[in-house]
Amino acid sequence: MSTVAAGGAIHRPEAANGDAFVLTHGAGSNADAPLLVRMADVLAARGYLVLRYNLPFRVERPKGPPFPAQAARDREGVARAVSVVRAMASGRVFVGGHSYGGRQSAMAAAETQGLADGLLLLSYPLHPPRKPAQMRTAFFPQLRTPALFVHGTADPFGTIGELREAIAAIPARTAIVEIEGAGHDLRRAPDYAARIVERFEALRQ
Repeated sequence: MSTVAAGGAIHRPEAANGDAFVLTHGAGSNADAPLLVRMADVLAARGYLVLRYNLPFRVERPKGPPFPAQAARDREGVARAVSVVRAMASGRVFVGGHSYGGRQSAMAAAETQGLADGLLLLSYPLHPPRKPAQMRTAFFPQLRTPALFVHGTADPFGTIGELREAIAAIPARTAIVEIEGAGHDLRRAPDYAARIVERFEALRQ
């Protein structure tokens, strides 16, 4: 593993398969989030080059949430990270992240067709807690990139039922990995890491 600018890190596989992942963090975290580190380690062990990186709002401020009015800049950060990795990998590039980072990655993929070859979305924040009317899925009909959603059954940002209903609007292959009893932080996700990778590989074939 090697560090990159702005607090990110690259996980280099011992036996590369040519493909790569670009992963980023949630609104209250950074590229060193334990969930991202564990997922990156598992992916690298399966042959993927992995970049986990900080979004622009986190580069500017070490703490604090992102500003909604500047979300477009964070999506630009997603695109820049993808560009960096495409120069390093000979194969496909898969994009995603946790919560806010996954949402911005998915929105970037919807805005720019071909940006990603697949999406790994950890705890996609369907709506704010206790506000199910404020859905964050308006762009789903424009999302044409295969996506795997990893979601806890106790996530206050959306139930499994709400997630299943919402992703029906996505005109691309989708799948869900349910993590029983997990909340939005997906603390138990590392125990499911190998299963998550297997489901993702099956989805994008």
